[in-house]
Amino acid sequence: MRRREFISLLGGAVAPWPLTAQAQQPTIPVIGLLSPRASGDVPQLTAAVRQGLKDSGYVEGQNVTIEYRFAENQNERLATLAADLVHRQVTVMIATAAPAAVAARAATTSIPIIFEMGDDPVRLGFVASLDRPGGNITGVTQLNREIAPKRLELLHELLPRVNVMALLANPTDTSSAILSNNTMSVARTLGLELHILNANSERDLDSVFANLVQLRAGGLVINPDAFFTARSEQLAALTLRHAVPAIFDNREFVAAGGLASYGGSLSDAYRLAGVYAARVLKGEKPGDLPVQQATKVELFLNLKTAKALGITVPLPLSGRADELIE
Repeated sequence: MRRREFISLLGGAVAPWPLTAQAQQPTIPVIGLLSPRASGDVPQLTAAVRQGLKDSGYVEGQNVTIEYRFAENQNERLATLAADLVHRQVTVMIATAAPAAVAARAATTSIPIIFEMGDDPVRLGFVASLDRPGGNITGVTQLNREIAPKRLELLHELLPRVNVMALLANPTDTSSAILSNNTMSVARTLGLELHILNANSERDLDSVFANLVQLRAGGLVINPDAFFTARSEQLAALTLRHAVPAIFDNREFVAAGGLASYGGSLSDAYRLAGVYAARVLKGEKPGDLPVQQATKVELFLNLKTAKALGITVPLPLSGRADELIE
């Protein structure tokens, strides 16, 4: 064989190698993030998910892709959005808040699901147990049930001379009765008269604040709930308009003018959800991953609102706050 012919054959033999190597490149995994919130709402929460992924070796745009689906505070859209993520064949789905987890679970029994919620996933039937969830779902919970009564105690600390208060609850929420009963028990211990006011629509909210005046309630505790969370700024505006000292569970409420908030750290819970999603991407099965409980809680106080309402914040309470907003 001539030398020129040998070189030609050798060149033809090695030509396919780049194509073969390219075909063997790993596919970048895709995470579907399903949320009942509005797009752009509290961007620090989606940033917390990305931080959890980054801490575990996954960086969006480099070795993982995230498909975001926001229901824009319209829970009825969640089922369609979840189905879209399933059609997209995402590798794992992160569902933030119980309504999103319900939609995700109904959409797939094969794609791994990581939930973030404030309710009991065992009681809701999401998992068989906290230690061994089973199936294709696990996630992160917050301390909502445990710390809900503490909001009334904190409001009482801010308003020691007020004897009549109200509790705003959503009767359609699965945890409403438990949270309300626990808070009512604390009210009896503190010697307070507590009225439970229900709302699950815009019209209901107007009625609630009208009832507060009739009841002469000097303070308002708001139960954590997806409907109320989506309207944190609106609720803060209503409490300011009606000059009602109120406490909720998230910072957005206080930043918008609400008096106080006390609740589990959503950023911490979202970060942990990102960490769990990364563990699934690395090959672990969600059914074998114990449900985590985010234990970090945060207290925020709006000193400007307190001054406007004529409330003197006790020094021990302000000293315990994670942030004083002025």
